[in-house]
Amino acid sequence: MSTLAAPVIAQATRADIAELRQLYYAVYGPHYPVALGTDPAEMALLMADPHSLWLVARCAATGALTGSAAIHGEAGSRIARLEGIAVHPEYRSAGLAAALTEALCARMLDTGRLDSVYATVRTVGSGPQRVVARNGFRPLGILPNAVDLSSRESLALYARHSPGVLDRRVPVTEVPAALLPLLRTAGDALGIGYPEVRAAAGRRRPAPDRQRGVEQLEMIEAPAFVRRRFRERFPGAEGWFYPLHTPNVLLTPEDGRFEVYAYLNRAGGYCSLLTAHPDPAAAAAHLEPVTRALARAGAGYVEALVPLAHEEALSAFLTQGFVAGALYPAMRADGDGFHDYAVLSRSSERIDFRGVAVEPPLQPYLDCYASAWAAAHLPTPSEVAP
Repeated sequence: MSTLAAPVIAQATRADIAELRQLYYAVYGPHYPVALGTDPAEMALLMADPHSLWLVARCAATGALTGSAAIHGEAGSRIARLEGIAVHPEYRSAGLAAALTEALCARMLDTGRLDSVYATVRTVGSGPQRVVARNGFRPLGILPNAVDLSSRESLALYARHSPGVLDRRVPVTEVPAALLPLLRTAGDALGIGYPEVRAAAGRRRPAPDRQRGVEQLEMIEAPAFVRRRFRERFPGAEGWFYPLHTPNVLLTPEDGRFEVYAYLNRAGGYCSLLTAHPDPAAAAAHLEPVTRALARAGAGYVEALVPLAHEEALSAFLTQGFVAGALYPAMRADGDGFHDYAVLSRSSERIDFRGVAVEPPLQPYLDCYASAWAAAHLPTPSEVAP
């Protein structure tokens, strides 16, 4: 491939949709759970979205579509996601993925349109990690069992920030003790510090009794209705923050005293908890029935994005068996500063890292997660019967 002319990179158009679907099938097979490569209507919407950019690469000699990648943004947000990186099997090892990624970042991030771009990267091989790393993305953590393709796969979280953004983070003074190793790991990986952070001295919450009966929840899967109700409950962005996720399911007890909004992807077997009404604390004591209901609906992986400054919310998730696997510094802009967020997750399926390919910069996060999972789910010596 090195003897061929440089590929022609251009913005994707509706005329490319048929070829793009063939490309994603050639790369991922029939199990790709993302509309970007499978749903013509959603693909056309992303191409027309003024807050996003989709680029394709074509062979200069034949005109064949050889690669694709996009940065997906949204109105009112200065964070976006790098997604849909695909290179046709016959054109790999030619630097196409890196060329597409750099072209996207040059137009969307380096121009000041965004504060950061993140990517969830497959770990079945080390190639995707190397691609984003060569383009200035740095590891933020591991998302175990995050998606079901042909089988359960763990993803790595990477991000690239605009210059100066990491220097404007709002400081945090206290976090649950279980998060301190993750902060140290992220600090070493990103060259940032948490010198003033100490373990919170709050009361230790009792461990949940998973053998005890849990409250029955109704799960409403009516996306249009859920979106309308969500907008009624949260007319502004003050009560929630989950980039590029719109709720499509609602969970509530019979008396309706709280409502949990989530995004459920059945094809990928995962779910993101977005927020709760009247406030997240209202549902904090009910995370066990919430995650069980979602597991029954096919979500083998449930995650939550929690501000690092919200010690009480973090503690509630940790008590219910969630483990923090990633830290996204300077994720949300607020005035003149940026807030850090932790990504916590819980899997109802067995986590197996034996087939995971991990590049050296990501390895400390994997080690950190393994230790945190063991501390959360394995009995201590005093709890083991003699």
